[in-house]
Amino acid sequence: MTAVKVAILGFGTVGEGIFNILKEKRKQLKETLGVDIEVAKILVHNVSKEREGVDASLLTNRFEDILALPQLDVVFEAIVGEEPAYGYLDAAIEKGAHVITANKVMFAKFGQALQEKAKKYGVQVGFEATTAGGVPVIKTMETILRVNDVLHIQGILNGTSNYILTQMRTEGISFETALKNAQDLGYAEADPYNDISGQDAFKKLMILSALAFGKQPNWEDVKVVGISEITLEQVQQADANGQRYRHIAEVSIDENGKIHAEIGPQLVDAAHPLYAIDGVDNAVALDTNYIGKITLVGPGAGMYPTASVMVEDYASMLSKQSVVVPV
Repeated sequence: MTAVKVAILGFGTVGEGIFNILKEKRKQLKETLGVDIEVAKILVHNVSKEREGVDASLLTNRFEDILALPQLDVVFEAIVGEEPAYGYLDAAIEKGAHVITANKVMFAKFGQALQEKAKKYGVQVGFEATTAGGVPVIKTMETILRVNDVLHIQGILNGTSNYILTQMRTEGISFETALKNAQDLGYAEADPYNDISGQDAFKKLMILSALAFGKQPNWEDVKVVGISEITLEQVQQADANGQRYRHIAEVSIDENGKIHAEIGPQLVDAAHPLYAIDGVDNAVALDTNYIGKITLVGPGAGMYPTASVMVEDYASMLSKQSVVVPV
């Protein structure tokens, strides 16, 4: 039985979810993957804060303690912002550790650089959790792209915005009331700017663009419009006409190889693949040259949807390492 050591950066909602899954599924992962996964260190701001079910000896506020771990196999990153997240993962790759992230802000900007460096050091980068939470869009696209070309992507990439628009239509309430409900339920932050402005969806779309087309558009050229100007009257009129407002992020590539992207509210009818996506769900519709259109739907955020796909990323890495190619 191979023993592997892992580290978790951050112990908020997602970091705690990763810890819980690795603890609860340790025996199952031993049986299915043939490895004993040990959480060796958790990077936190406050090491004196008690965390239920967590041995205090696992906690550290020094990233150097993570890098000093012998036989460190993977680093799960679940913190916020570009830095120090990028610097941490860059250093972990240099140490020879795989890295798995849920940080779309950082990965939209530095994802391609991290992947290039990982190839150099013979490790892997997992980023399924950066985009659409529990929807396996990254793995699906990676599989499709082995044979198909992805030509056009449309997605509902922010569950908070989708919840607000859904509540306005189904409950007949204003944008402000729906936003307050989202905050009360924990779907929206106290400062909801990134969600309702479209910036969160923009970062996720840039990650999908890089994966599908190998490049991103110039960020400054992308039109990003939020949902705060949509009124209840507009939503009700659309509903009366058999249409619904969806906040859609889309990107495509033309015959000259130029990338076109935009994010904003759109009116869709029942024939549209994103028409039926309600509540906090995310969805991604892919147009491909051979398969045609594929639509993936699922929960866009939360402790376990996000944490589980990060652990699944690691399980995939371990499975690839165990494959023996016959000579």
